[in-house]
Amino acid sequence: MSLKKSFGNMYPWVSHCHTHLAGECSHHCSYCYVGRGRFGRAEKYTGPVCLVDKELAVDYGTGKTIFIEHMNDLFCGDVPGKWIDEVMAHARRYPGNSYVFQTKDPLRALYWRGYFPDNALIGTTIETNRLVECSKAPPPLSRQTGIKLLRERGKRVFVTIEPIMDFDVETLVTWVVDIRPEFVNIGADSKGSGLLEPSAEKVAVLINLLTSVGVDIRQKKNLYRLIQEFPKEKL
Repeated sequence: MSLKKSFGNMYPWVSHCHTHLAGECSHHCSYCYVGRGRFGRAEKYTGPVCLVDKELAVDYGTGKTIFIEHMNDLFCGDVPGKWIDEVMAHARRYPGNSYVFQTKDPLRALYWRGYFPDNALIGTTIETNRLVECSKAPPPLSRQTGIKLLRERGKRVFVTIEPIMDFDVETLVTWVVDIRPEFVNIGADSKGSGLLEPSAEKVAVLINLLTSVGVDIRQKKNLYRLIQEFPKEKL
């Protein structure tokens, strides 16, 4: 797989995507889009995770914002550290780009904080503050702790609340404020995964409270399904 342009429901501020890893992410999130395409999971993303050596030779050029490992999680526990080193080195060879890394194990990513390209933006997904059985990834509190520590150690970070699941307003707001991310993406389940979702009013309260303390909120288009019945002037 070569470098490809970003499209669809991906982050609109990302211009390109690239993955060095094949195989299935061991987090096994029930809502993962990788296995929910029109034709199901692509064969490339089945079986044990592996590094595709030829992807380390892809020319990134300059002037792009590249989402690294958008089909997997580079910091999953079963990804060997040597592979992470090689992926990081590949990105650092092209300093004329910006890079986006997103992981549900930011505590593990913390070990590689000195290996990220200088112009890297590191994100984590926090769908809710609650413990829910929809993933084998580290629990939400672990992700909040890890991404906060990355920010405290000088990294640029963001948070994605997608697919947003029912949550406790005070706790989730406190978590985000403590992280002090550059911005927060908020989106809804777009794959019909049967998740327990919050009410439109609760989503509005979350957005309003975070906005009131200066957090930059980036609403994804799929969030409209949850809030379409809520008066726009209250958002």
